[in-house]
Amino acid sequence: MKHAVLFIDSVHQALSDQLEKNGFDCIDGTSWDLEKIYDQLPHFYGIVIRSRFKINKEFLKRPHQLKFIARAGSGMENIDVEFATSQNITCINAPEANKDAVAEQAIGMLLMLMNKLAIADKEVRTGMWKRGENRGWELNGSTVSIIGFGNNGSAFAKKLSGFDVSIQTYDPFVTVNSKLFPYVNQVDMQTIFDKTDIISFHVPLNKDTDYMVNENYLSSFKKNIWLINTARGKILKTEALVKGLESGKVRGAALDVLEYESTSFEQLDASQLPESFKYLIRSDKTVLSPHIAGWTHESHRKISVVLAEKILKLV
Repeated sequence: MKHAVLFIDSVHQALSDQLEKNGFDCIDGTSWDLEKIYDQLPHFYGIVIRSRFKINKEFLKRPHQLKFIARAGSGMENIDVEFATSQNITCINAPEANKDAVAEQAIGMLLMLMNKLAIADKEVRTGMWKRGENRGWELNGSTVSIIGFGNNGSAFAKKLSGFDVSIQTYDPFVTVNSKLFPYVNQVDMQTIFDKTDIISFHVPLNKDTDYMVNENYLSSFKKNIWLINTARGKILKTEALVKGLESGKVRGAALDVLEYESTSFEQLDASQLPESFKYLIRSDKTVLSPHIAGWTHESHRKISVVLAEKILKLV
């Protein structure tokens, strides 16, 4: 009998093509509401999801025979992995598939910010030609700190290695392979606070990282810093960032993610956009994008390919 897999979110067709080639029955549930999903859940061997719904205890306590939950992306905060595992459900994600996309955008946003390219582009398009006012800063000679050295953090370090910067990282859960990353120094947080010129966050959202970057965190840096966040919006308190930008402690911020995003990441919650957000969109010290750092054409396909490989190993 075919194993049926429910696709709650749309993903690249490479995943369903590969699964169907190997005898799976792939069902499009992208238009289904939760009630219909609950009703049909007992018929499925697995689920493929991005972020449309939370796969929490309430969800998993419904009758089902699930063997896997596949998250088309890297972050797993919308899935209760611990509870799922206790029910013998294997949870799968694909952080290795979009790491290059995230790393490249982080560098692109940083260069755009430090070289005032967003401002200069806008001005030239309106006939303004300001050279001195748009003088930028070089990466060369800077100390770049990477918080979190998993797939995304290590890919960012690799791509930074040609910029003649000093790279250091803090990650209590990873031991950096010095043979693979001879240019990366693994340090403690005090060293991060003492030496950083540029900081980039590559951590999951969990109870330890929820609003980790607050006023106290930012005030701990010895130097004034440039900040990049391509991880999750809620690791950073926007009000604290605004105060840092106003005081000069934060020289500029490149943000692909915001704490005001909806759970699905598909929109901003218009009812939750306070003055701190309005400051960000008015400021010439910020570069903003709509959670697209891991969302290239290439990574879109690679995520499905990686998930297919992992799912097929379970059977």
